[in-house]
Amino acid sequence: MKVLVVEDEAPLANAIARGLRRDGMAVDTAHDGDLALEKAAIVSYDVIVLDRDLPRVHGDEVCQTLRAAGSTVQILMLTASGTIEDRVAGLNLGADDYLPKPFAFVELTARVRALGRRRVAAPSLVLERGGVRVDPARHDVTRDGEAINLTPKELAVLEALLAANGAIVSPETLLDQVWDDQVDPFTNVVRVTIMTLRKKLGAPPLIATIVGAGYRIP
Repeated sequence: MKVLVVEDEAPLANAIARGLRRDGMAVDTAHDGDLALEKAAIVSYDVIVLDRDLPRVHGDEVCQTLRAAGSTVQILMLTASGTIEDRVAGLNLGADDYLPKPFAFVELTARVRALGRRRVAAPSLVLERGGVRVDPARHDVTRDGEAINLTPKELAVLEALLAANGAIVSPETLLDQVWDDQVDPFTNVVRVTIMTLRKKLGAPPLIATIVGAGYRIP
């Protein structure tokens, strides 16, 4: 799951990002509304955790701008005010959920996960190819009916390859879709993840390497 945390208090933003990463999510951060809109225009996020009181561009305007552009990203709005009126106002702006500060981190994580599931809940998004079946909503992976236990990153890589429907997926694309902006662009993390994924998926080998181009599931 790809998440953008938009919070002007850098220590809080970084703490939220670290916690969500420990839960297997790919997390980017932005400390003002202008940067949030810039990142959201470039990256396809599943969930945006959006503080309402932001500098440069207010959180309300960020939410309205995203919805006006047709974005279907799930938005969890954060605010220091927890009144019913503020909650209703946030939801009317286009937010999908609302969490007042201070909050328990376990609740924030649960709400982010729930919003992510809501976005991929359609049955048509079950992915199948070469005997492998992935249900992203349930995090279920099987090959020829046998269950396979994957880490969140391995699962996300497999989903990206299956969703490509036989097309080649470059390492750069996998880095962008599965990891966040903290990752070293020269890292070998994609190659290592592909290696472990191949072992777990078993024989015959499912993932092909296209030298100089990337990976594909034929």
